[in-house]
Amino acid sequence: MWPWEHLAVGYLCYSLYCRTRTGAPPDGWGTIALAFGTQFPDLVDKPLAWQFGLLPSGNSFAHSVFVAGVFSALVLVISNHRDVPQLGIAFVIGYLLHLPGDVLYPLVYGNGPWTEFLWWPFVSVDAGGTLGVLSKVTDLVERTGRFFMTPAGRAYLGAELGLLLSTAVVWWFDGRPGVGVVRLPPRYCRN
Repeated sequence: MWPWEHLAVGYLCYSLYCRTRTGAPPDGWGTIALAFGTQFPDLVDKPLAWQFGLLPSGNSFAHSVFVAGVFSALVLVISNHRDVPQLGIAFVIGYLLHLPGDVLYPLVYGNGPWTEFLWWPFVSVDAGGTLGVLSKVTDLVERTGRFFMTPAGRAYLGAELGLLLSTAVVWWFDGRPGVGVVRLPPRYCRN
């Protein structure tokens, strides 16, 4: 999945979780933690595999259920100990939702679900090579562009735009959580 797709799915689920659990929309810091969690496996695996060749695939170490389980438990313990459990929960929701997104994403291209990476290192994953992050991203963008020229690709693009639009609407009605957190104080915005 693309980063914005992981973020959109994560935000919709996190908003539902917050409203169900507390009756309130997500707060700013929770939304930032969620956003980081939705990207975390790719931020770890992709550079280590594609740029440095330290991992066999851009979906291996941080995408493994073994690493995800241990790391998520550690995040929850630390966030509870630091008295910010909601940040840990938000991160873990984002992180754990990332994995099924990558499992199901091959269905978009007419392939079956991809589960091998979940069991790394006990199941080997195809090596993606060390093309470099920029080269790999360029290749993925070109492949996606070609896919969008097909009827299935155009249908997918419509569904993706629907996902992104619905996420933006929910986020807006939730009060745009996270915006105030990342806004620089006025003294840093002067020319």
